[in-house]
Amino acid sequence: MRISFASEQGQGRANEDRVCAGGDWALVIDGATAVPGVDSGCRHGVSWMVDRLCGALAAELSAERPAPLADCLAAAIAAVGRAHGGECDLENPDSPSAAVALARPEPSGGAARGAARRVEYLVLADCTVLLAEDGAEPTAVTDDRVDHLPGGRPYSAELVRANRNAEGGFWVAGAVPEAAYRAVTGVSRRAGAPFALMTDGCARLAAYYGHSWRGIWRRLEAEGPESLVSWVRAEERDHGVPGGKLHDDATAAVGVFGPAAARPPR
Repeated sequence: MRISFASEQGQGRANEDRVCAGGDWALVIDGATAVPGVDSGCRHGVSWMVDRLCGALAAELSAERPAPLADCLAAAIAAVGRAHGGECDLENPDSPSAAVALARPEPSGGAARGAARRVEYLVLADCTVLLAEDGAEPTAVTDDRVDHLPGGRPYSAELVRANRNAEGGFWVAGAVPEAAYRAVTGVSRRAGAPFALMTDGCARLAAYYGHSWRGIWRRLEAEGPESLVSWVRAEERDHGVPGGKLHDDATAAVGVFGPAAARPPR
C-alpha cells in the first residue's frame, strides 16, 4: 500500500477529522461539530468520540480475518458505545456522531497471490470516496441523504434531530450500530484503482465551488493532499461559503493498494 494524507483544522476549537491507514486499509472520519447550546447527553465530546471510533475501526480492519466493512463499522460503533461506560445518554439524538469513509482491497477469493484487486469501499454520511478508473471521469461516491431532507435548506435543528439515524432520514456513526448497514458500499471497476478519501471540508471543492472531480483528482495526483487543502482554503477566502462555516476541518488521503503501490497513483 502507498498512501499520503493531509488534515487541517477549520475554525473550530479542535480538528474533529481523523485519518488512519494500515497495511491494507485506509479510513477518514469527520466528527459532527456540536451545535452550540444543545445538550448532547454526553460528557465526553466529539473529539473523544472520533478518537475511539478511529481506534476501534483500526482494530477491526487489522484483524487476522477482517469481517465485511459494514460489520467492522458496526462493531466499532458498539465498542465506542461501551467506552462511554454507561455515563452518557446514548439515546439522545444529539449525542456525538461522525461521517466515515473506508477503503481496502476486495477479498482475494480465487485471485492469484499478489495480484491486483479491486477497491472495496464504505461511505456513511457526507465523506467521499474518489476512484480513478481507466480513461474515465473519476468516480465520486458519497452518501448525500442529509441533502435531501424535506423542506430544503436551511434545516432546523429539530428537523435534523428527528431525521438522524431514522428511517427516511440520514445515517451517521454515533450510538446506533445498525447505521453501519445503511452505508453506501461498492467496489471499483478497475483492479488496483488508485483512490482518495476525503471529508466534506475538502469535497466542497466540487459541492460548493463547481470544480470537476477530474480536476480534483489531477490536483491530488500531481501535487498531493496538502495542495488540495490549500486549494480549499483559497476558494473559501475568495468566494465564501454559502450557508456554512467559512473554514471546515479539511482532510484528504490518496493511495493505492497492491502491486501498483510501488509507483505514484496515475
